Amino acid sequence: MSVLPDPGASRAVLIGTSRYDHLEQLSAVSNNLTALADLLSGPFSLRMPAEYVTVVENPPDPSAVMNPLRQAAAEATDTLLVYYAGHGLIDPQDALTLAMPHTQPSQVETSLNYDWLRRILLESRAQRHVVFLDCCYSGLALGRMSASRGLADHAAVEGSFLLAASAETRTALAPVGDTHTAFTGALLDILRHGIPGGPPLLDLETVYLHLRRTLEARAHPVPQARNRNSGARLALGRNRADLPLTPVAATTHPEQADDRLWPDPSAISTTTGFLGNLAAVRETSGLTQQEVSRRSAGHISPGTVSRLTSRDTLPATWATTAAYLTACGVPTDQIQQWQKTWQELRRQTPTEPAASTSSPESGTTRNARTEKGRRKILALWRRRDY
Repeated sequence: MSVLPDPGASRAVLIGTSRYDHLEQLSAVSNNLTALADLLSGPFSLRMPAEYVTVVENPPDPSAVMNPLRQAAAEATDTLLVYYAGHGLIDPQDALTLAMPHTQPSQVETSLNYDWLRRILLESRAQRHVVFLDCCYSGLALGRMSASRGLADHAAVEGSFLLAASAETRTALAPVGDTHTAFTGALLDILRHGIPGGPPLLDLETVYLHLRRTLEARAHPVPQARNRNSGARLALGRNRADLPLTPVAATTHPEQADDRLWPDPSAISTTTGFLGNLAAVRETSGLTQQEVSRRSAGHISPGTVSRLTSRDTLPATWATTAAYLTACGVPTDQIQQWQKTWQELRRQTPTEPAASTSSPESGTTRNARTEKGRRKILALWRRRDY
């Protein structure tokens, strides 16, 4: 079964080199990085917070790549996504290296050895790894290609899904006049527009197969993929082409609603994931904020719907979230799972700082409780719409 990663427990590092001192320039790479970062943090893909998507463009040396990658690997517990666009080289020992601005084809130490990056992935706490390599074996570098092994074989990582574009020439990698490189341009198009007739979630296997067909039809090099431990089931977003054309039917029995693929609350482990999936619920329902409000029988206003799906803290009470999910048509058993997830996150999220242990007076505890109660009442009043 396909699954979307929890955006609050995932990280992405996007690396790209567009300017070179000794290799062909790849100006489209800069556009790749900007567009992919926007998509990963937007509603068309994983809804990751922008601060969880790190862009490393034209790194001056390997450490400029390795340091943010180490940080992302240490922080990610769900999914770690790494993307590289630029020239890919194969050194005399048949190892993959990633070209940087000052890379010289005859000096392997001027490029980033992929094995360094690979080791960080293997040591990461993340449950899943996704690697996209939009690079080539540059003919300017060695003038040869490995006849027996493809790019994906060189770069495979256990417990991951790797998708590689093994273009041989600059023209195939970045068609003249195009905004993006061939491989990344096709990937961006899938995330933005979806795959007609495809599944509700754009899992990596589906994306790979569609990329193969698309790029082959355009006479571009066919991408390669390697899957380890069911990484192909990880999804990059919802299929925009599969979103229902009609709103969910109004019914007093949500469990009888049409069979839609609602966001799965059981896969959520962070507040960010909870809130992002709440927003995705309304998208799946096909309802406007006004219609959600109307179907809630006045329990929530359109403004409350907007605030509920755009806030950055967990709702303090459950009633409004329950009314929202019910109005959107989410089945009852799933609403119960949403509540369990909300309760678990509430237990994990500290709402007040710990009381000081330095005060000797017993009355301090009572005063602290009184103050806490007062603040709670004020908070509930200010957030009464929630």
